[in-house]
Amino acid sequence: MNYKQGRYSGFIKPLFRFIDLVIINMAIFLFEINLNNRIAFCLYISFTWIVITVKNYFYEVHRNTRIIQIIPLLFRQIVFFAIVLYAYIGFFKQPNISRLALGNYLIFIFLVISAFKFLTTFLLKKYRAVLSGNTRNVVVIGNNEKTRQLINTFNKRLDFGYKFKAHFSINDKDFSLEKFFSYVIDNDIDEIYFSVAELSNKQINRIIDFADNNLRVLKFIPDNKDIFSKKLKYEYYDYIPVLSIRTIPMQESANKLIKRLFDIVFASFIIIFILSWLTPILAVLIKLESKGPVFFKQSRNGFNYQEFDCYKYRSMTPNKNAHLHQATKGDQRITKIGSFIRKTSIDELPQFFNVLFGDMSVVGPRPHMVSHTNMYAQRIDKFMVRHFVKPGITGLAQTSGFRGEVETDKDIINRVKYDIFYIENWSLLLDIKIIIQTFINALKGEEKAY
Repeated sequence: MNYKQGRYSGFIKPLFRFIDLVIINMAIFLFEINLNNRIAFCLYISFTWIVITVKNYFYEVHRNTRIIQIIPLLFRQIVFFAIVLYAYIGFFKQPNISRLALGNYLIFIFLVISAFKFLTTFLLKKYRAVLSGNTRNVVVIGNNEKTRQLINTFNKRLDFGYKFKAHFSINDKDFSLEKFFSYVIDNDIDEIYFSVAELSNKQINRIIDFADNNLRVLKFIPDNKDIFSKKLKYEYYDYIPVLSIRTIPMQESANKLIKRLFDIVFASFIIIFILSWLTPILAVLIKLESKGPVFFKQSRNGFNYQEFDCYKYRSMTPNKNAHLHQATKGDQRITKIGSFIRKTSIDELPQFFNVLFGDMSVVGPRPHMVSHTNMYAQRIDKFMVRHFVKPGITGLAQTSGFRGEVETDKDIINRVKYDIFYIENWSLLLDIKIIIQTFINALKGEEKAY
């Protein structure tokens, strides 16, 4: 069988491992670490580096991996490597080793390896997009929205290195698995993507057997008719495989602590350096234009569906419908100063007090009025999933264009879709990215910020 002969993709990861090992070993000679036995130290750091990379999946960077996913790999790798590096002093009783030189060595290899990893990732993407190298021929079976989106991704994201060759629909009169198998063999197809929803179990088993027997990679597109993307967790109970429908990173103790510490630090910074002087100014302007309190307090549903008082700067004249109806475009209840602070999202800043109180997070699904929450919980499938975590001042849905007034069910469905994606894929870097995008959107102004 000539399939896959002459390909060099399998050498990429070993080559990267070798280069990283060369870097961490050669960098020793640049610093006065005062080693008694340099060979023993080189063996130690090489072995521990390899072990950490395996546990950290450091070299599991795929063609569809985003840059933001590489950054946590680098930080985890260097943190664990720093621990074992300084452990060498005590474990092998080396009191003469310079801690400062060891620290400089650690910083140096972190910068060099980070630069190398980003550079190689960038060059590989350019190699695939511009020179059409390191590519995979792919076909898709199925004709629905998900398969069309996937084909569109193959055609647009040339840096992924997938060459879309053909699209098969089982509803076509001339479709048969025999013809499909012949096409795959004749056209050197590397990967087969198929929609589970459109194939019978018998057809799926035949495709699996064909792929196994002909060394083709087989990937399936799940039957995802709902508004959310399931992130399944595969685990074993003894020898019995079990699939969990959803994993929530923020429910893990370490992640919960990291997010809470970040919330406290960030909220404290905003309150001390911004709200301390901004609140008196806005208080005067709000009072001058209309009678009523400076702050507007409204019940919202938060974590585990519990109600809490959400604070905002008052942007409307006091009215009985404030707790029932959302603001609409041209809403007569909105004051002049209210229009400005709503347009710039300044009215949301008092919610940093909610963050300190523990009712909210800086980033998370935006909370709705209680009356709207009860309505959407009945009308919108999976809406309640948002309450597995604390609500946020800003969120992925808001930075993706789904903020403000809910005009149609599509608005809230898309909002829930992005919120659930955020819940299932949370990371501190994603929070920071959302915060930066929120700030940029506030400066540019948003169409639905009224």
